[in-house]
Amino acid sequence: MAARELVPRIYLSPPHMEGEETELLRNALESNWVAPVGPHVDAFESEFSESVGSRHAVALNSGTAALHLALRVTGVGAGDQVIVPSLTFVASVNPIRYLGAEPVFVDSERASWNLDPDLLEETLHRRARAGRLPAAVVVVHLYGQVADLERIRTVCEEHGVPMIEDAAEALGARYDGRGPGTFGRAGIFSFNGNKIITTSGGGMLVTNDEQLAGRARKLATQARDPAPHYEHSELGYNYRLSNLLAAVGRVQLRVLDERVRARRANFRSYQERLADLPGLSFQPEAPWATHTRWLTCLLVKRDEFGAAPEEIRSALEAENIESRPVWKPMHLQPLYRGCERLGGKVCEDLFHRGLCLPSGSALTTADLDRVTDVVRAVHRP
Repeated sequence: MAARELVPRIYLSPPHMEGEETELLRNALESNWVAPVGPHVDAFESEFSESVGSRHAVALNSGTAALHLALRVTGVGAGDQVIVPSLTFVASVNPIRYLGAEPVFVDSERASWNLDPDLLEETLHRRARAGRLPAAVVVVHLYGQVADLERIRTVCEEHGVPMIEDAAEALGARYDGRGPGTFGRAGIFSFNGNKIITTSGGGMLVTNDEQLAGRARKLATQARDPAPHYEHSELGYNYRLSNLLAAVGRVQLRVLDERVRARRANFRSYQERLADLPGLSFQPEAPWATHTRWLTCLLVKRDEFGAAPEEIRSALEAENIESRPVWKPMHLQPLYRGCERLGGKVCEDLFHRGLCLPSGSALTTADLDRVTDVVRAVHRP
């Protein structure tokens, strides 16, 4: 057996179970509520709404499903355009195409790495004059960092363009006393296995609009019309969350603040341990909100550090440690090549120089030692 295989693998962002999930799962099984309805689904929605500060929540089987529904209930359809940041995961963009609409990619600003408010304002003003406003703006809170919501929301409201928040990576952040995802027409969250809390797979749509929440809930259950038989007058989806997974989510939600504190502590540890190395910097924390540090993201200046991000990643992998480049901008993806974009140099630079380090909330001091020892060993003065 190779020496590498004898060393436990450090994953980028593994699930972190509390231990009490088994108790609520057993409760769900014994009650025979195992379908995508049930008391744990209802309770999870209520508890989640209270946690983030929204009036309504709809539990779904993925964050992607939540974004798909948010776009549809907001009115996005075939032939429309939707503005979205280029620096994001593909799941922030694919639902636009599900509806026959086209994405328009906007560059990042360096203060948060999120959607550039200046570029957004410029394009909305220009499109208003041309009579071609987008159907929606999707704001992504990247890696747990809240975008400049006040400026983005103001310009969207000025032009009457709905703002949808993709907060899949930012559960536990705070902006003006509330969670991100609650400032637009709708917001979405993910409970994928790599997120701060997980239900294995799952997501949530939140909104302050009761009618919008009701429509999303209907569409998520195959758009069944009220009737004693199965009556359908429009296209729906099988998107509701299982009662079993909702039980897991309820326990995970109780320790959300602890999980965020642990990830922020990881970030501080990396920052302190690597502070003396030239050519390294981290994703900044914007002054307007609390960053969850879902992932600790590093930027590397090769000329100063003596190695490129890919060399660091390869060295970490050789020691059975998972790391990953920053998201590849959507305008560089083969799937979306040729789509309209505004700028792109900032997010391209972040991609070429960026690396995400292991950030799980159960990382030990020994784990952090292993990671930082490898990074330090790659450094060439």
